[in-house]
Amino acid sequence: MLPPKKYMLAHCSGALRALGAALLTAGLSGWVAAQTTTPPQPLTLPAALRVAQERSYALVAQDAAARSAREMAVAAERLPDPMLRLSVDNLPIDGPMRYSLTDDFMTMRSVGLTQTFTRADKRRARAARFEHEADTAQAARAMRLAELRRGTALAWFDRYYQQQMVALLSKQRDEAALQIEAADAAYRGGRGAQADAFMARSSVARIEDRIRDARSREANATTALARWVGDLAAAPLGDAPPISRTRLAAHRLEHQLDRHPDIALMASKEAVAQAEAEVARQDKRADWSVSLMYSQRGAAFSNMVSFAVSVPLQWDQQHRQDRELAARLAKAEQARAEREEMTRVHLAETGRWLTTWRSNLERLADYDATLIPLAAERTRAALAAYRGGRGDLAGVLEARRMEIDTRIERLRIEMETAGLWVELEYLIPTEGDAEDLAAAPQPLITNTPEQQR
Repeated sequence: MLPPKKYMLAHCSGALRALGAALLTAGLSGWVAAQTTTPPQPLTLPAALRVAQERSYALVAQDAAARSAREMAVAAERLPDPMLRLSVDNLPIDGPMRYSLTDDFMTMRSVGLTQTFTRADKRRARAARFEHEADTAQAARAMRLAELRRGTALAWFDRYYQQQMVALLSKQRDEAALQIEAADAAYRGGRGAQADAFMARSSVARIEDRIRDARSREANATTALARWVGDLAAAPLGDAPPISRTRLAAHRLEHQLDRHPDIALMASKEAVAQAEAEVARQDKRADWSVSLMYSQRGAAFSNMVSFAVSVPLQWDQQHRQDRELAARLAKAEQARAEREEMTRVHLAETGRWLTTWRSNLERLADYDATLIPLAAERTRAALAAYRGGRGDLAGVLEARRMEIDTRIERLRIEMETAGLWVELEYLIPTEGDAEDLAAAPQPLITNTPEQQR
C-alpha cells in the first residue's frame, strides 16, 4: 500500500494523463471535422439561372395549360355524345284503363337514340383552335422563361456590383484612415493644425456612411436574388461573365425580333383569333341530328319504330351567324395590328439598348485608360506634396474624394452596362432554350389534327 502522499501524486498524474488524452482526442476530432467540411460552392450566373428555372412554378403552370389545350383538341375532334331517351308515351291517368301500360293502344314504352353528326371540317376547325391555344401556352412559357432569366440575371448582377461597391469603399476607407495617423503625427510634431486631424476623421466618417448605405443595398439585392434562387442567394458569388459581347447583332435585329417572346405570344394569340374565325365560318352550316326510337305497346297491339331528322333553321344568318363571323374576323385583325405595333415598340427599344450598351463600353474603356489613372495620379501627387510640406491636407482629401467618386461612377456605368447586357442577352430565345422547351413533359396524345395533317 502506497503512502498517502505518493498515492495522491499517482492519482493526480493519472487524472492529468486522462485529461490530456481527452483534450487530444477532441482536438483531433475538431481538426478532422474542419478538414472534411467543404466550403460552399460559388453561385455563378449560369447556376443561378438553372436553379431559378428549376424552382419556377410559372413554367409548370404554362406546361399544364398546354397539356389542357391539347387534351381539349382531342375531345373537340370527336362527334358529340349520342342522346339516349327512355319514355312512356300516352299513359292514361283516368277511366277504367288508368295507369295501365298495356291496355290502351296508344300507350307506348319507348327507347330512342339521337346522334348529332357534326361535319368533319367543323370538328377539325374546333380542334385546331385548341391546338393554337396550346401553342399560345408554349409561347407564354417562353415569355415566362425569358422574364425569369432576365430577373435572375439582374438580381445576380445587382448583388455582385453592390459587393464590388462595398469592397471599393472599404479599400478607400482603409487608405483614408492612414491620413488620420499622418494628421495626428503632424499635429503632435507641430507641423500641422488640429483641424486637419478632425478633417481626416470627418472624411473617413463620410466613407463609413457610404459603406453602410452600400451594405444595405447589398442586403436588399440578396433578398431580391432569393426570390429566384431561394437560400442559395446568400452563397458567395462566382466571377461575372463578360458583358462586352452579346448574341444580338444589330444588322439582324429586325429579323431576330420575330422570335421575341412577347411578339411570339402575340402571333400565337393572332393564330387563335383566326382559328376562332374559322370555327364561326364553319358554324354557318348547321349540324344534322338523326333519331331512332323503338316503341313497345300491349300484347294486343303492334310495336312501332320511329325515325326523325332534326336540322336547326338558321333563318337569320345575316344578323346572327354572319355577325358572329365578322366579330371573330375583327378580333383577328385586332390581334394582327397589336402584334405589328408591339414589333415596332420592341424594335425601337432594343435599338436604344444596343446604342447605350455600346456607348457605355466605350466610356468604360475611357475610364480605365484615362480617368481613373489620372484621378489616382492626382491623389498620389497631392499626398506627396502634403508629406513634403508643399501642400495641405484639404487638397489630399479632395483628391481622394474625387478618386472615389470616379471609381464609383465607373462601377455605376459598369452596373448599368451589365443590366443592358442582360436585356440583350436574354431577349431572344436561343437553340438551348428551344431544347429546354422541347424537353418539357408533354402528354401522350394521338389523333390530333396536327398529327393527322
